[in-house]
Amino acid sequence: MSQYQRLRLILGDQLNAEHSWYRQCDQSTLYVIAELHQEASYCQHHIQKLCGFFAAMEHFARALQHAGHNVLHLTLDDTAKDNDLNALLQRLCSDYAVEHLEYQQPDEYRLHQQLKQLSLPDGTQLHCMDTEHFMLPRNEIGEYFTPDKAQKMEFFYRKMRKRFGILMDGANRDKPRGGRWNYDAENRNKLRADELDTIPQPLCFANPIGAVRTRIARHRIPNIGNCGDTLPWPLTRRQALELLDYFCEYLLPNFGRFQDAMTAKSEHRWSLYHSRLAFAMNTKLLSPMRVINAALRAFEQRSDDIDIAQIEGFIRQILGWREFVRGVYWANMPHYGKRNALNAHAALPRWYWDGDTNMRCLQQAIQQSLDHAYAHHIQRLMVTGNFALLAGVHPDAVDSWYLGVYIDALEWVEIPNTRGMSQYADGGLVVSKAYAASGNYMQKISDYCGDCHYRVKEKTGGRSCPLNSLYWHFMLRHRETFARNPRVGMVYKNWDKMADDKQSAVLARAEWCLQNIDTL
Repeated sequence: MSQYQRLRLILGDQLNAEHSWYRQCDQSTLYVIAELHQEASYCQHHIQKLCGFFAAMEHFARALQHAGHNVLHLTLDDTAKDNDLNALLQRLCSDYAVEHLEYQQPDEYRLHQQLKQLSLPDGTQLHCMDTEHFMLPRNEIGEYFTPDKAQKMEFFYRKMRKRFGILMDGANRDKPRGGRWNYDAENRNKLRADELDTIPQPLCFANPIGAVRTRIARHRIPNIGNCGDTLPWPLTRRQALELLDYFCEYLLPNFGRFQDAMTAKSEHRWSLYHSRLAFAMNTKLLSPMRVINAALRAFEQRSDDIDIAQIEGFIRQILGWREFVRGVYWANMPHYGKRNALNAHAALPRWYWDGDTNMRCLQQAIQQSLDHAYAHHIQRLMVTGNFALLAGVHPDAVDSWYLGVYIDALEWVEIPNTRGMSQYADGGLVVSKAYAASGNYMQKISDYCGDCHYRVKEKTGGRSCPLNSLYWHFMLRHRETFARNPRVGMVYKNWDKMADDKQSAVLARAEWCLQNIDTL
């Protein structure tokens, strides 16, 4: 067996071909990229997520080999006897007489801790490198975020815009281009019936995954969701760049306008005008700066059909929200993952696993998630997340479901979005109010309610929309927490004006829904 002076570990979400590691080929260095039972089983993943990560890792290993690097790509078959990542690395360092083990900073706390506590053979030194991916370096997070202190994404976003000079006034780098920092108020349109036929067909790939699926089945890795013989997601850098170009050409002109919209009546209802680049970015096939620059070029070249509200809405998701939730995560872990400020303890309804519910909004969002391993941010926040919030589902169960069902889900981005923004389990570190909503919101932003079994305008009775009564039940359960919040306190005045008998009927309906939640 050959000896290598240096072994470099590549995790499944570190497929960054632009990393400085790869600028030179060193024959004394061995790159290791491995499928691990540990990573395949820490939660119940969507089958497309398992296949997507494993197939992308294999493609990346081949690309490195083609570029002249020494690469050891290990499948589940090869690592079946390794109890975990530590056992694998110990074995490889011993087998190859490695003097230096190098790894890039993991983006998930559990892996960060695991590698920090790694026990290596005598004579092997451990080195940690930056991933060279995010716009805010890990060692600068403390300059922007204070542990256990509420942060406003908008203020962080403005600092990042200034720091990188993105969408700033050319004559004054302290002022935003167009005179406004945020165009979110203009990006909440509902799709009209005459706009449904104009939604572009999504760019999907046909990546064969038969061998990967067979391997996952052979090792009896538990999974959820549906998957065909090919995978539509980008698995290589070339495909990721193609998807980015497609977004800029066909979707960016209407991205902001319809970024919150939901419909059940379009063939392309699952994709709409969203970029679907999160998987490529979270595996680091694409860097955030490359994505931002591509979108900015399209905006500059096509100002006639891409207005500032569209480009600002997209930039805010990448430069603002994506970097923001990562900062919140690293500033507050590990205790952040245990927060449960609203003392929620209910189980996740059974139909989150199969979509078998009469609530049209939940049925659409969940079935789409199971079919495509994808849902856009409003479906996650205001449909599946909102119901879990109203029902008082334990944040551990919510975290686990979101982490497993979406192909782009990694803990650093998932936990602040679900435990923080969606479930208010962090007590307001991420958002200043709980994103609780009744059926009225669903009707405003989607066409789900028209064909629903339940009646969105009714609060009581067997056919009333469960969201309506559950909303009031939630708000009253937590009145002491929210009554003094200026953003939501006014809703209690509306409740107090309601007749006693009507209040009782609404709460009785909510109690019935909670007791019979699996049959809704």
